[in-house]
Amino acid sequence: MARAWRIEFDGALYHVLSRGNEQQAIFRDDEDRTRFLETLGEMAERYDMDIFCYVLMGNHYHLLFRTNRSNLSKGMQWLGLSYTRRFNNRHLRSGHLFQGRFKSIIVENDAYLVRLSCYIHRNPLRANMVERLAEYRWSSYPIYAYGRRGPDWLKTDMILSQFSGSNARQAYREKVQRYAEEEKQLLEDLKHGIILGTTEFVEKLRDAFLPDSPPKEIPQCRKIQKSIDPSDLIHQAAAMLDIDMLFCRQSRRIPKEIKVNRDMLVYCIWKTGLLTNEKIGDLFGVSYSSISHIVKLVQSKLDTDKTFREKLKKINSLFKI
Repeated sequence: MARAWRIEFDGALYHVLSRGNEQQAIFRDDEDRTRFLETLGEMAERYDMDIFCYVLMGNHYHLLFRTNRSNLSKGMQWLGLSYTRRFNNRHLRSGHLFQGRFKSIIVENDAYLVRLSCYIHRNPLRANMVERLAEYRWSSYPIYAYGRRGPDWLKTDMILSQFSGSNARQAYREKVQRYAEEEKQLLEDLKHGIILGTTEFVEKLRDAFLPDSPPKEIPQCRKIQKSIDPSDLIHQAAAMLDIDMLFCRQSRRIPKEIKVNRDMLVYCIWKTGLLTNEKIGDLFGVSYSSISHIVKLVQSKLDTDKTFREKLKKINSLFKI
């Protein structure tokens, strides 16, 4: 199974989903559900997380929370292992309970929290488990919509504060009831399967968290990388290096200083993996085999020339997408 790309930082917001192994039930009865919520509360305290909403289904669950420390993976690993151990002990079984790795979506801001909470709370309706959401006990919806008593660790203020007026619970209830019409728009704002937010938010995460050479086993990194138009990056870097791309393509002899800068640019493009050697060669008017030769020259110079290395670092920052 491909590894998931985890973006973690202090104060990050997440929608998390985890399913039972081979679609099997992870809750057999209400005692299991109670134990899971107890374990969830322990995770919130242990790992300093704010839980905003939850829904427990038959073979999966949804959570919406904030990590006050950059510890999503550690917290979720602890939750999965702790609940599995308690479930197995109670039902005299062994082995995995959950299906591989949990799925996480990083969320841009509070406004998306409201929309996501509506989506999460409507799960029992979509699954035809109830006719009215108020009838479903194993969700934070009755706490939000009707003020019913919930776990001490559940944080409802942030989402309810988004509703003006004297009766925020009624306003929330009405929004959830009509939210089916807005679910399509929410999914349209989901970028690359892991980021819920604006294009500007995606770009911010690219700059801060995308590796220089995204691993092949993490498909989300590759998807985000491929969504970039390489021509924009090339033109920016060429301008910074004062390179005339047309001159490079048409000239048989290139002055040494221009050639050094060209080689830097070739190397930076090559390193992103966005283009093949043949396509890079077409950009600069050289053969694809020349690209391999240029890459080797640059790599050898990086080890011996500090000035060259610092200059390349500045250019490469443009390609850290």
